[in-house]
Amino acid sequence: MEKEKNSSAVYLGYLGAYQTIWANHVFSPLEKLNTFKKGKKNIEQAIKEQPKNAELRFIRFSVQKNAPSFLGYRSNLKEDEEFIRKNRAEIGSEIVNKNIDALLKD
Repeated sequence: MEKEKNSSAVYLGYLGAYQTIWANHVFSPLEKLNTFKKGKKNIEQAIKEQPKNAELRFIRFSVQKNAPSFLGYRSNLKEDEEFIRKNRAEIGSEIVNKNIDALLKD
């Protein structure tokens, strides 16, 4: 996936989400943190490229909502939730919309 990360901001966002999740499966604590940080960086870069993209905001919201608080990656939860609620009509994927419904119910 890393070879294709320059193909689109959405792709980069999903790569970042994958990396943050993959950090749970890495053995070394230092490598866990580095893998999470790499994913966070990719998500933030994707949003920097397309700040008005509701799908990217959903990716970040999902990661931040589920990330342990000690990682300090929770600062955009309220902002992203509001953005998603206002702009979710732009997301054409039924699967993504179902995931948004499930996440916003929590």
